[in-house]
Amino acid sequence: MGTSEIIVGLDIGTTKIATIVGQRNEHGKIDILGYGKTESIGVKRGVVSNIENTVQSIMSAVSEAEQKSGVDIKFVNVGIAGQHIKSLQHRGNIIRENSDEEISQKDIEYLNSSMFNLSMNPGEEIIDVIPQDYIVDGEQGVKEPIGMLGNSLEANFHIIIGQTAAAKNIYKCVRKADLEVVELILEPIASAEAVLSEDEKEAGVVLVDIGGGTTDIAIFQDGIIRHTAVIPFGGDIITEDVKEGCTIIKKHAEELKVKFGSALASENRDEEIVAIPGLRGRPPKEISLKNLASIIQARMEEIIEHVYYEIKNSGFEKKLIAGIVLTGGGAQLKHIAQITEFITGMDTRIGYPNEHLSNEVDDEVASPMFSTGIGLVIEGINRFNRDNNKEMQDKGEKRKRKLTLKKDKKDQKPTNFLKSIQDWFERDALE
Repeated sequence: MGTSEIIVGLDIGTTKIATIVGQRNEHGKIDILGYGKTESIGVKRGVVSNIENTVQSIMSAVSEAEQKSGVDIKFVNVGIAGQHIKSLQHRGNIIRENSDEEISQKDIEYLNSSMFNLSMNPGEEIIDVIPQDYIVDGEQGVKEPIGMLGNSLEANFHIIIGQTAAAKNIYKCVRKADLEVVELILEPIASAEAVLSEDEKEAGVVLVDIGGGTTDIAIFQDGIIRHTAVIPFGGDIITEDVKEGCTIIKKHAEELKVKFGSALASENRDEEIVAIPGLRGRPPKEISLKNLASIIQARMEEIIEHVYYEIKNSGFEKKLIAGIVLTGGGAQLKHIAQITEFITGMDTRIGYPNEHLSNEVDDEVASPMFSTGIGLVIEGINRFNRDNNKEMQDKGEKRKRKLTLKKDKKDQKPTNFLKSIQDWFERDALE
């Protein structure tokens, strides 16, 4: 296996904007060539609230990544998340023209692309269509139908929906930073690529990515993504609670949470006290670590209860042998795995993105905080390779025989979400 193309992941989060430059080496691991991180000023709960501030933050993170990696960054894989994201299950089907011919990749693509034509609520659009399993002439649970014979081809799809305006704003910010979007990738799917093993996905696992503004959930079972959800709470709301509960400024609240915070009040003793510098000549303020942990625990319990509700809602609660994997910046909170196990009764571990990384990686990048950015690089490489293989197959097929699909089928293009945003952006520029 040779080295892959250089791929860039751009994670536009509520707390930070991170740019990761990486490529797959000959051993199949990811080499991080460089990274940039900057505070995110114009994003609230995963949604862009100020275009100019977000553009400045993106440019700053990209510039830092360029200096460290020596790579001129022009193309990026961008993560999309936020409270506007939702998902649904849907079954689609096609009747094939010639049942005596083997099911081909073209049939699969035609079925997948037809899902983009489902009618949505005003202002919503399909971001991604993920086939779960196929049904050939009523035969259920087919994972790889190519090469089979059949008249009817059906599939169960996991369909991810987002608000068009929110996605357009992300796209606009990236373009204003003089970058081109290669792929818009759902962030929980990216994070899953970085921290989950194939065995965990097969056994059944819940990925919980605790970010600054949102908590993203992705449930896998039998190697297939079964459920995704976004909870509009994250680390920032805990900081706000600490700020209000201890009557201190936000900067001190964040430092307190990161350095001394715990998700279990019972793990702290009453006599443990920390002093916060007073404002403008005022005396220092003393805060009990037990009191701090009580504030954090109350909000953390609420977030985990929401996560547990989504697990039960998915219908896969009893089939998740590998339990829960926590990642994201919020997963660095002390005792968070214990409180998650206590509330859900499920095995819990902290997910670090170092499983897929080569050994020569900065310790900071191997932190759960960078799971999404590294996942965007991994998923970007996977999609790049998939597209390359598809091109090779298409060339081979054309040489072997003429396509037998009807012309109108052949010419139909999937209503790709990114493509529609690009078209809108170009029309807007012309006007």
